[in-house]
Amino acid sequence: MEEKIAALYTKLKQEAEAGGYHLNPDIDFVEDLLSGITKNQARYGYMACPCRLASGQKGADMDIICPCFYRDEDLQQFNMCYCALYVSNKIVSGEEETHSIPDRRPPAGAPNPPTDVTTRSNSLPFPVYRCQVCGYLCARNHPPEACPICKVSADRFERFL
Repeated sequence: MEEKIAALYTKLKQEAEAGGYHLNPDIDFVEDLLSGITKNQARYGYMACPCRLASGQKGADMDIICPCFYRDEDLQQFNMCYCALYVSNKIVSGEEETHSIPDRRPPAGAPNPPTDVTTRSNSLPFPVYRCQVCGYLCARNHPPEACPICKVSADRFERFL
């Protein structure tokens, strides 16, 4: 493995295991994905999923920065994320195999689904921030520097309440 890819693999594997996730056991496949992620990191300055078309604008691509916003729902429903970097125990154990799954990402220009959380009145003493990757919630003046659950950076949080 190239040095950058090996370092990224080690980092992601440690973070995945600490958060209760698993990387795909097919090392060659993972190396190819991580090669694409490192190229996107060099190209755009962030780790855009190599299986989706990034715009080059971080704000527009926040949902597809690895780990993407769709990972947990994909794991729940399909036992793997869209690019199959993250997989469930069923795939790790060989009980199931990876396969193509539909992309949850809305098409470009599609309206965001309505949500009622932005219209609720806020009587809390602090704003509530939500990690857009794992859903972790925290009530404080600013989001944490890194999510304590999935380890993504503060820019992956949104104001929830």
